[in-house]
Amino acid sequence: IYEKVLSSFSVSLILYLLSIFLSAPAVKFEDCQRSREVGFVSSDPKFSVRPDGTVYAEQEVANLSEPVQFMLTARGLHDPHIWETTVKLALAGHLHPLPLTKVRGGRRRCLALVHPRQGSSANGLRRQKRDWVIPPINVPENSRGPFPHMLVRIRSDQDKNDGIRYSITGAGADQPPSGIYNIDPISGNMFVTQPLDREEKASFHLRAHAVDMNGNQVENPVDLYIYVIDMNDNRPEFQNQVYNGSVAEGSKPGSSVMQVTATDSDDSTTANGMVRYRILSQIPETPISNMFTINSETGDIVTVAAGLDREKVSQYTVIVQATDMEGNNNFGLSNTATALICITDINDNPPELTVRTFSGEVPENKVNVVVTNLTVVDKDQPHSPNWNAVYRIVSGDPSGHFTIRTNPITNEGMLTVVKPVDFEMNRAFMLTVVVSNQAHLASGIQSSLQSTAGVTISVQDVNEPPVFPVNPKMIRFEEGVPAGTTLTVFSAQDPDHFIQQTVRYSKLSDPANWLKINRTNGQITTMALLDRESMYVKNNMYEATFLAFDNGSPQASGTGTLQIYLIDVNDNAPVLIPREAQICEHSRPNSKINITASDTDADPNVGPFVFELPTFPASIRRNWTISRLNGDYAQLRLRISYLEAGVYEIPVIVSDSGNPPLSNRSTIRIKVCPCDNNGDCSATGAVAAAGLGTGAIIAILICIIILLSIVLLFVVWMKRREKERQAKPLLIDPEDDVRDNILKYDEEGGGEEDQDYDLSQLQQPESLDHIITKPTGVRRVDERPVVAESQYPVRSNLPHPGDIGDFINDGLRAADNDPTAPPYDSLLVFDYEGSGSTAGSVSSLNSSSSGQQDYDYLNDWGPRFKKLADLYGGGDDD
Repeated sequence: IYEKVLSSFSVSLILYLLSIFLSAPAVKFEDCQRSREVGFVSSDPKFSVRPDGTVYAEQEVANLSEPVQFMLTARGLHDPHIWETTVKLALAGHLHPLPLTKVRGGRRRCLALVHPRQGSSANGLRRQKRDWVIPPINVPENSRGPFPHMLVRIRSDQDKNDGIRYSITGAGADQPPSGIYNIDPISGNMFVTQPLDREEKASFHLRAHAVDMNGNQVENPVDLYIYVIDMNDNRPEFQNQVYNGSVAEGSKPGSSVMQVTATDSDDSTTANGMVRYRILSQIPETPISNMFTINSETGDIVTVAAGLDREKVSQYTVIVQATDMEGNNNFGLSNTATALICITDINDNPPELTVRTFSGEVPENKVNVVVTNLTVVDKDQPHSPNWNAVYRIVSGDPSGHFTIRTNPITNEGMLTVVKPVDFEMNRAFMLTVVVSNQAHLASGIQSSLQSTAGVTISVQDVNEPPVFPVNPKMIRFEEGVPAGTTLTVFSAQDPDHFIQQTVRYSKLSDPANWLKINRTNGQITTMALLDRESMYVKNNMYEATFLAFDNGSPQASGTGTLQIYLIDVNDNAPVLIPREAQICEHSRPNSKINITASDTDADPNVGPFVFELPTFPASIRRNWTISRLNGDYAQLRLRISYLEAGVYEIPVIVSDSGNPPLSNRSTIRIKVCPCDNNGDCSATGAVAAAGLGTGAIIAILICIIILLSIVLLFVVWMKRREKERQAKPLLIDPEDDVRDNILKYDEEGGGEEDQDYDLSQLQQPESLDHIITKPTGVRRVDERPVVAESQYPVRSNLPHPGDIGDFINDGLRAADNDPTAPPYDSLLVFDYEGSGSTAGSVSSLNSSSSGQQDYDYLNDWGPRFKKLADLYGGGDDD
């Protein structure tokens, strides 16, 4: 028996499991008082220990080829300390002995481990060579140090003779998180270097190594299991700060409302992580302060009292507290959350009509008119099936004239007319209505007497339009009825029996204008011949619409439709089809023409048709013949073997099958032409067949030649005119020449004497020496350069119009590059003119104002000087 510093007992026990389901080893603990009341807890859920210390399997173990090792915790009922040991199970015959090794530095406690009795199995314990084993090490979290803190000392039996060096490997030593544990390589003392946090890492698995001075392994590596002992350093945390739940009003005690859940990061197998719940407060405290309770372990909130009424309290706010340490308020840590409990509505309030009798009035013959609104009161949740009203008419409306629609916003019942009412039949209605909800009433709730009411409806009389008893009215007549024939009397009736009114008639629609109606009695007579073949007749039916109106106030009118079915008579002769055809001049088997006829009449006044050739002239029957194909078709072909090409008009008599039959002499225009081998008319044959002789063909050719000659002469004339234009020296027409026109300029103002100028600066210099002797590159910008004149392009005497643009462009480029062409700059400064002027002064020039000059002779100069004559020859008045 060895004991560690951290108040835990660790020992390695080799147990041999002969059969998991038949027998098992037993582990026995005794405390100092020799009490056998010890509780055991296994770290492996596959194995458990009974109170008597028997180890058994909780479930089937699939593989035991390797030993199974787990921790076993023991606690006395009257002792707060906890002891732990390691249990290792192996199959019988597969021995893995793990003898005890010394663990130094601990204190003895009065707790013993008693090995199982000898002979409990066929193969008892055998003593093996002792190997070194390190029991599990327990380290409390959040230790305050000082650090490093020694945990255990590891020693090997070989340490007495040779120098041994110790080391540890694994997560927490030389692997991340590294540096938490280290070991003195000489003494074998193992240290923890910093506080531990069980919530970050609950256990560490290290391996201890022992080597000699040469680095040779002395002992096999041993596993070190370090368990971090939990401390109560974490408060319970609710998953949500606010929970929402609901329960129906009127629920019985014990009804489930919701569940709140809090978690504690501490060890849930200890009191540090065992959370308990309780309710701190309830708002409002109506009808009592403890309407709800909570399961301390599961967090389920249930009702504990009756009396939940949504119409009084629609929501409760409950503060829930979660405390660890199994709910110990003195030592445990706690946290709170809010539970909002919504009281859901049930249909425990029937709808009630506000009054017992409603009234309204409606005009007759109106639909979709709201007669009155039925108001209702319901205390349940608005706009829910428990509140939405449903109205029914239970009596007083056997014909279904009315219905009640529910206003979705106000929940009122809108009594509406859906079928017209007639004042002459019913002047008033007495209805009985019942209101209910979309949802059925809750169990035990009875309907209110105020859910039924009566409705009185008065019908208002209005002036109704006259009504045609039969509309539309159909009559049958043969076509061809002459004008003035009476067809029928199409009269209407006034439904207003209690008012004496007069009905009058007029025609509203008569597409063919065949009919007229008597204004007072509605008699229909014809104004024209009725024709079934008219475009206004569809499927033998002709329709006309008439209007009947009374003299009421306001005036009312109604329409009626008269349908006339026209019976066909044989009044249309058949017409031959086709009217044109062509045939070869030589009789061939395929030289024949199929003919038929068209008749606008209807059966039996149409086919079968009879086709025959007239007896006169005799050449018709001599050259042609007709053979019948069927009732509607026949064939027309040559009787002779050859007929000269040309156009022939052949009369054919066509008769229908009417009684009596009608005949029609129609003419078919046949072109006889020479044909090729395929039986088709050739081009020359078609021309000949068209009736054009040689003279006509020659005339057409002459006309074509004359037309071509005219076109050729016009082209020659246009070419000659273009050459004449190119030969003219002027580039513009005389009409555009401005030399003969009068140009008006603005006044120039006063002369040089009117200006205060120093005219001596404008005199011409005596010589050009001052310009010639100037240094090269120095020149006034307003002086003419002394350089050679630029060469400008010379225009030919008779230029082509296409060369004018090139000539202008060449001259423009020469002027742009000519340094002697003024202006030499945009601003010219005339600072010196010279001593004397070759020109006289022009300041003395003025207009003579003495006397009048006669400009009438300008009128004799022609129209070009008319404007000038009007300006100066107008007389004194001008």
